[in-house]
Amino acid sequence: MLYPLPAVMVSVSDREGRGNIITVAWAGTICTNPPMLSISVRPERYSYHMLVETKEFVVNLTTEQLCFATDYCGVRSGRDVDKFKEMKLTKEKASKVKAPMIKESPVNIECRVRKIEELGSHHMFIADVVAVHADEAYLDEKNKFDLSLAKPLVYSHGEYYSMGKRLGKFGYSVCRKKSMSPKIAKSNDKKTKIKTKNKK
Repeated sequence: MLYPLPAVMVSVSDREGRGNIITVAWAGTICTNPPMLSISVRPERYSYHMLVETKEFVVNLTTEQLCFATDYCGVRSGRDVDKFKEMKLTKEKASKVKAPMIKESPVNIECRVRKIEELGSHHMFIADVVAVHADEAYLDEKNKFDLSLAKPLVYSHGEYYSMGKRLGKFGYSVCRKKSMSPKIAKSNDKKTKIKTKNKK
């Protein structure tokens, strides 16, 4: 059992602009350069045909506060309900794709599908990250995004969990004590420069 996993809400739309949200746990980063991620979706899910038709989607990270909506969007079908309306989630226009973003999410990752792998029960959508938006409410005193402030939500074996305290940073096990202060990473990829959004 590989755990925990990010519980994300993926927003999509069809060719006519009708939006929907699907909750996905089979999601992850797969490449740094170019920046890419993947989501895996069952073909019988209502959002599947939208993903195939438009080849665009937005991964919206979730929080403890969004736990109820995250679960609802995973067990209710867009065939029967308007999930944005029922969960009082706000559609926000994306900058690069036609699929809407979820305003209440702390991070929105716009994606374009590069390849679809038909694996079995799930089909994997391999996608390029074309834009990233971060809520400025979660920026720390150094103007660095601090996801721990958002209280991220994770999924494990049918249950949702909040993340605990920070235990260290990448490479801290081999760093000298005097060089262990965190540094703000700078991306050299202009295509995926993170944009902040004001939700006030």
